[in-house]
Amino acid sequence: MAEYSSILLEKAVDEFAKLPGIGRKTALRLALHLLGEEEQVTETLAQSLQNMRHNIVLCRRCYNISDEEQCSICSNPKRDNELLCVVADMRDVMAIERTGSYNGLYHVLGGVIDPINGISPNDLRIKELIERSMAEQFREIILALPATIEGDTTNYFISKKLEHFTGQITTIAKGIAVGDALEFADEVTLGRSIANRIPFNR
Repeated sequence: MAEYSSILLEKAVDEFAKLPGIGRKTALRLALHLLGEEEQVTETLAQSLQNMRHNIVLCRRCYNISDEEQCSICSNPKRDNELLCVVADMRDVMAIERTGSYNGLYHVLGGVIDPINGISPNDLRIKELIERSMAEQFREIILALPATIEGDTTNYFISKKLEHFTGQITTIAKGIAVGDALEFADEVTLGRSIANRIPFNR
């Protein structure tokens, strides 16, 4: 016997269930909830998703997600342009911004070096980081990568590529547990780790 009386509903559930952390029961609840809402609610949601997918771009300066060629952080004159925080991905930018403890710029690598999963330095925006370090006048570069073997490997690789850099290279303090991603750290711990950063041993 068919699980659903509607193929259209079943397809909607199938799509929701593809999202991370969404099982089929939750997918069904979401689909039925939208089905019970005013038509405009579902149309607005669908339009927002389409706009996000088609119109969000990467900032040409830091590679964070943006609505414009340059993101709102890079274009904000109140940010400290001499302070650069290197992160693995855009979720880390969001996590650090939520702490309110950092007022500099970012550079989003797009991941960390992970040979087991086929991610080499050439797959990341390390070359662009080196170019920025020479083109822009930074007094400090903060390596805010995950406290994992892959994150440490990436930190070390970047530090060697930055041997020309005369400013200070720091890393976030170890308030972040080993193995933790920044996005899962609480705001107080992450904020203290940024504020109490320590020199990176090159």
